[in-house]
Amino acid sequence: MNRVRLLHVTEFGYDGPVSESYNEVHLQPLDDEWQSCLAFKLRTQPASSPSASRDYFGNQVHRFNVLPKHRRLRIEAESVVMVHGRPAPDDAAGPRLGTLATRRDALLDLHWDFLVPSTYPPRTGGLGPLLHAAEEQSGGTALGFARAAADVVQARFRYARGSTHVHSSVADVLEAGAGVCQDFAHLAIALLRLRGLPARYVSGYVVGARGEATAGAGDPAVDVHASHAWLEALIPDVGWVGLDPTLGRAVDGRHVRVAYGRDYGDVAPVRGVYKGHAGQRLSVDVRMRPAVDEDGHELLHETVTTPAPEASPDEPLQQQQQQQQQRGQQAQQQQQ
Repeated sequence: MNRVRLLHVTEFGYDGPVSESYNEVHLQPLDDEWQSCLAFKLRTQPASSPSASRDYFGNQVHRFNVLPKHRRLRIEAESVVMVHGRPAPDDAAGPRLGTLATRRDALLDLHWDFLVPSTYPPRTGGLGPLLHAAEEQSGGTALGFARAAADVVQARFRYARGSTHVHSSVADVLEAGAGVCQDFAHLAIALLRLRGLPARYVSGYVVGARGEATAGAGDPAVDVHASHAWLEALIPDVGWVGLDPTLGRAVDGRHVRVAYGRDYGDVAPVRGVYKGHAGQRLSVDVRMRPAVDEDGHELLHETVTTPAPEASPDEPLQQQQQQQQQRGQQAQQQQQ
């Protein structure tokens, strides 16, 4: 088991006064048979009174409002999580790939949302060669196909920040031949759904060997100060199996799950609107450490973030996404 303490800080700096800020966040880690969220606290500056509820998929979602004028909004989500991990299924577990067609109606009844195309992974041309490659590497089983689909995406596409944008779909990734973790997850999801396997998008974090929020020393595929994304595939007679096409491996005890949905659009970490004509700058910082040391003392240190300059092509995609979401919805407020 892996017990970690997490601090996720999002800060918006505005170049003028804004008001009536309404926000929704998916920042509280899941609490289920695979991990336990032992503690969670959400703080904002200016102060607010967040309310919590569960969304359509069962994720914890928090909403808060900041009505007075302000030039800065800081959102701090602090968690303590125990990751239990899950045993990897046997290679021979689950049905043969050729029998999936006979199960499609039953799978649609139970998992419609995760089997039909959605906004980011729509059904599009260009998936044929990838689908064929995954089938060739599958060993003839549904589980083998799911693993092969993740491997094919990891092997054939470059991880490159700035190669995609907030609205990028599978078609854009296919054209660019590159993307980030969100894109890799969407592409693998598209292949799985096309082959008849339900698949869902997962947002969260990856904890390194020493507790830092990274996949390991020298790994360019996970930003140490950002969240991560992967997928879970539903294998009949087996259950949900986590796969990380960005890192090219199965999900293990280092993956901390925050929320899942059809695609990124269902589980954006921060989404909001505000009233005002001011531009904004965004900073996102994630710190993850072991929850206690050998003497039982807490190890988390406060993280201080400073509003960053305007997003550049090299800025982590998560920051660009949150910034553009608020900008687009800000424009709607100004038009009202």
